[in-house]
Amino acid sequence: MATLKDVAKASGLTVGTVSRVLNNRGYISDKTREKVYQVMKDLNYQPNETARALSKQKSNTIGVILPNIEHPYFAKTLSRLEREAAKHGYRIMLFVSRYKEEREEQCIERCKSERVAGVVLCSGSFETEKFKGLDFPLITLERSMDEGTSGIECDNYQGGVMATELLIQKGCRKLMYIGEVSAGVDVRMPGDLREVAFRDTCKRTKTDNVVIVTDKGLFDSLEYYEFVRKALMEHPDVDGVFASSDVIGAHVLQVCSNLGIEVPKQLKIVGFDDVNIAQFTSPGLTTIHQPVEQMAEMAVSAIAQIDAGKTVPTKTVFPVTLVERGTT
Repeated sequence: MATLKDVAKASGLTVGTVSRVLNNRGYISDKTREKVYQVMKDLNYQPNETARALSKQKSNTIGVILPNIEHPYFAKTLSRLEREAAKHGYRIMLFVSRYKEEREEQCIERCKSERVAGVVLCSGSFETEKFKGLDFPLITLERSMDEGTSGIECDNYQGGVMATELLIQKGCRKLMYIGEVSAGVDVRMPGDLREVAFRDTCKRTKTDNVVIVTDKGLFDSLEYYEFVRKALMEHPDVDGVFASSDVIGAHVLQVCSNLGIEVPKQLKIVGFDDVNIAQFTSPGLTTIHQPVEQMAEMAVSAIAQIDAGKTVPTKTVFPVTLVERGTT
């Protein structure tokens, strides 16, 4: 069985350098890191995670807590987090809370017992006080959290302004905002600013508008069709829709197809997130691109920096961009 010394010898590096790569200590170039990982793979070297956790008082594991994994946004986020974690020598331990309080508490306790290097918390219904006194960094993604070590968001408000202004510029005279309510979440979330921006922009431009908010249960099932159909049937004069997610935007497009509403001639649609579904619809869904790649990279990097004794920003807001496709 290969040892740490074998890895060092095969890679032409010192044992200390290889150890720093495995433990994320100090500066290590990407080239050196990749070289060590390749040699480990070639030699089938398996680090003793238990021993390393005991020596460091923490493991090389990052806990990731998601409300669900069916939603395309969370699936994309998880994929990016896993990729970035691997680059830094971390492994991912995934928890799916399903908005159940007892499950959330189990996630936290498990992270404590596993001596995780840190936790990335995506939008969920955790109560703030549950995170007091933790001995690991808590990085939040698109989640308002006073007790978090570092919060990472996209500019939801600016995205809402961009989406609404585009519909107005395209000649829409009555707009509809269809918002997405996360099941079990009663706290204000960064994503709520999309609706605020919509209302503010419509007020500023004196644009007729209506705001529709989905039922909580639909967030988990993702079955928005009937809800969207009812909304459009009740407001037949709407000629522009800003959907708070691409999933809802895709449902709006499907409803329009079945009701004989021509898109974009009779009704224009803008979504939010820019997940894969936005590219696969016909016509393609115009949307606000949320830089999930960079956000995930910063989340993992923040844990690595804290692990190395460095400080990180308490809050970072990433700019968003408009991606125009066939629905406008």
